[in-house]
Amino acid sequence: MASTAPAPVSGLPIEWRREVAQVPYAQALADMEARNAAVAAGEAAELIWLLEHPPVYTAGTSANPAELVDPRFEVVEAGRGGRYTYHGPGQRVGYLVLDLGKRGRDVRCFVHAIEGWVIAALASFGVESWRAEGRVGIWTRDVDGSEAKIGAIGVRVRRWVTMHGFSVNLDPDLSHFGGIVPCGIAEYGVTSLARLGLNVSAGQWDAALIAASDDFLDALGGPARKACG
Repeated sequence: MASTAPAPVSGLPIEWRREVAQVPYAQALADMEARNAAVAAGEAAELIWLLEHPPVYTAGTSANPAELVDPRFEVVEAGRGGRYTYHGPGQRVGYLVLDLGKRGRDVRCFVHAIEGWVIAALASFGVESWRAEGRVGIWTRDVDGSEAKIGAIGVRVRRWVTMHGFSVNLDPDLSHFGGIVPCGIAEYGVTSLARLGLNVSAGQWDAALIAASDDFLDALGGPARKACG
C-alpha cells in the first residue's frame, strides 16, 4: 500500500510514494529502472519513493567480495555506486528518480544535497550528524561516544536521470550489518535512532524529510541553485 503527497513540492511535478508494506529489493530495482527510463523519455513525473525492504545485501559497482563476510541474506547486484550495503526492516530507504538534466547536471552537487537533506531531517529529532571527508554516508556520535554511520548514500545516474539514493537507520537489527563490511569501512560502527534512545516511526521520519525537502530541491534546481559547498 502506498500513499502520495497531496500536492507537488516547491511547485514541481514530483510524485511522492510512501510505502507501508516492505517491498522486495529486486522488485523495487525493476520499478526504479522502468521509472528512470520513463522520466528520461519525458513520459513520467520525477519520483521520490520512501520504503523499507526485507533483509538483503546489495552490491555496488565497487563491491569487494572479501567484504561479504557472512551472506546470510540474499545478495543483489544493485548497479549503483559504492560497495556492500544492508537493507532491512527498520531502515527507511529513499529512492530518487530525478532529472538532473534540468537541475544543473552536477552529480557531486546532487550527492551533497542528499547529505544535507538527511542531516537536516535528523536535526529535527535533535540528532547532530555530519559528512566525513573521505567516507561516504552520514555520521553521528554513538552511545559510547565513538563516530558511527547512521545513514548510507549510493546513487546511479543514467541519461542524466538519477536512481537509488539514501537509507537511514531508524530501528533495524544492527547485528545484520555484521554480514558485510558496510560500504567498505571496517573501522567505524553502525548506529540507529533507536540505539540513540529515539523512537521514530517511519511516518514521523517521512514527515521530517518532506518538511526539509524544499531546501533539498532548491539546492538542485537549475542555474540559480544554491552552492553545494
